Amino acid sequence: MDKITNIFKMLSDETRLRIILLLSKEELCVCELSGILDVSQPLISRNLSKLKAVGLVMDDRREKFVFYRLRKDNNLLRAVLNSLDDSVINNHKFTRDLDRLKNKDIFMICIQAKTSNANQLAIRNDETMLKCGRIHDS
Repeated sequence: MDKITNIFKMLSDETRLRIILLLSKEELCVCELSGILDVSQPLISRNLSKLKAVGLVMDDRREKFVFYRLRKDNNLLRAVLNSLDDSVINNHKFTRDLDRLKNKDIFMICIQAKTSNANQLAIRNDETMLKCGRIHDS
């Protein structure tokens, strides 16, 4: 009974429910979920950790990214998702989420650009510090 209660507790949070609904469509990484839902990556990560702890999602690391998907072996979750009525599916937030899901690649590109810019900035800072004599070879 605790397992069932924990699952419904997880689904009672709007952000976690939106994550579950999106993952029912396809697997996504944290940066994509963050962009689609327009919430911070730490919030997405915390919620995914909770969902994983109760057996609703699983993850798969690929290079720098971790992709999440629903557990196919969770019959209760499948039953809950199948029983959702039109009021949930047609909710304006979820409809917006689905629209943004169609353009999810932009969120991955943004993250890659930020990472690339951060790496370039770090290299430039190292070069500047080297020129200023602040970095010394050991």
